[in-house]
Amino acid sequence: MEETIMLRREPLLAQQENPSSLINHLYIGHFLARWGARMWEFSVGLYMINIWPDSLLYAAIYGAIESASIALFGPIIGRWVDKLSYVKVLQLWLVTQNLSFIVAGATVLALLVNSSLKFTNFSAFILLVLTINICGGIGVLSTLAGTILIEREWLLVIAEGQPPEFLTKMNSVTRRIDLTCKLLAPVVTGFIISFVSLKASAITLALWNTVSVWVEYRLFTSVYNGIPALAESSRRRMARLSQSDQERNNPTLEEDSLLSVAGGSSELADRKSSKKISEKISEIPYIAAWRVYLQQEVALPGLALALLFFTVLSFGTLMTATLEWEGIPAYVIGIARGISAVIGIAATVVYPVLQSHISTIRAGLWSIWSQWTCLLPCVAAIWIQNGFLSSYILMGSVAISRLGLWMFDLSVLQQMQDLVPESDRLIVGGVQNSLQSIMDLLAYVMGIIISDPRDFWKLTLLSFLAVTLAAFLYCIHAYHVRKHLFHFDQVLWGKCFVRAS
Repeated sequence: MEETIMLRREPLLAQQENPSSLINHLYIGHFLARWGARMWEFSVGLYMINIWPDSLLYAAIYGAIESASIALFGPIIGRWVDKLSYVKVLQLWLVTQNLSFIVAGATVLALLVNSSLKFTNFSAFILLVLTINICGGIGVLSTLAGTILIEREWLLVIAEGQPPEFLTKMNSVTRRIDLTCKLLAPVVTGFIISFVSLKASAITLALWNTVSVWVEYRLFTSVYNGIPALAESSRRRMARLSQSDQERNNPTLEEDSLLSVAGGSSELADRKSSKKISEKISEIPYIAAWRVYLQQEVALPGLALALLFFTVLSFGTLMTATLEWEGIPAYVIGIARGISAVIGIAATVVYPVLQSHISTIRAGLWSIWSQWTCLLPCVAAIWIQNGFLSSYILMGSVAISRLGLWMFDLSVLQQMQDLVPESDRLIVGGVQNSLQSIMDLLAYVMGIIISDPRDFWKLTLLSFLAVTLAAFLYCIHAYHVRKHLFHFDQVLWGKCFVRAS
């Protein structure tokens, strides 16, 4: 008996002796996975505009497929992660993500090598482009599964029994890792494209994912095997799911007794059938999740945040492709994107200070309007005839606006954490993610409709109007909660003080 107890305690003691090394393994694995995803995210727009120059059509189609994948299958991915063991999710996530990016990189290379394929064999050209889009969609869905597993499950399980600051620190580090990859991966890829070639960047992407998948798996499995709480949590989840499946499959005692008393009457059978149909409809994941979301107090700020995704004013596929068309070097675009990521990191430092002084709701109010103000030069750049000058104004304005964007994102996130009941947090978070992807999809649909890079100013205006609408929606929420937007009495008191002095 004592031997069994000692065997059970050994992993726990090992975890207590050197927990930091296991957590570092988690961080390194997360970095490797995010780096590959960020490389592809930056490169795909440049690939598409080079495959078919003078049109944003293929870049917009890819972006639409990627956003539609998350919007349609995001909730299903969440349920899938919840129903499988940690090890199964880990294996499927890493293999699927890396394999999809390997195939995508090889396909891009084939198109770049055979640049005349669209003229000589258009059907083969479309097949290769379709392969890129499918692999990209699968890659982004598998990345979502990994994000849910690590950020929504493993970090919480590892932090159980630890002080609250421990989870806060891990959350901050994982967010910083992602933003660092967003900062450095485009810079490195941009230099490879500018000073070597697009083909070299596609080869680098494929090789990176080929090598990193083995390292990532070793790192994550070492974390799983070294922290017993993860295996125990996985077993509990599997047991809970098995029990719920049995309860769902077995009829209730009440239904059985009613059927026996009624003798199988058709009226009761019809009532039971209609009840089952209504229950099945209400149990549809999309309907049930949306009902829960719309009942929340944070639905309006959540919609405001989602509207910010209906935009081309970010260093995404469409804007990157347009800048490339304007003749901006890829390394310059990568540096600008890196600067925007640095400003985003700065927002995570500024926000806690701002929130501690003026509250969470007011911090969101100031953040959304600061983003709106920073985007005004983008609108002004429409009337500048010099393409290079307007492009640099566009990049600078979008980069600076990331400060307000990320602070607003943190404000809405914190309100959801504070106001949404614990039982509804994952559902609300899933719907919010899906809603943001729907808005992102609509932006790419507009890019398909307005696919000429010369008409990018129309997309700019639509994006700016979406930010304006988001700001007004958040003002309505702030007024509903606080019954005012500004302390006019304090403003008047300040004026009187100035006059008296």
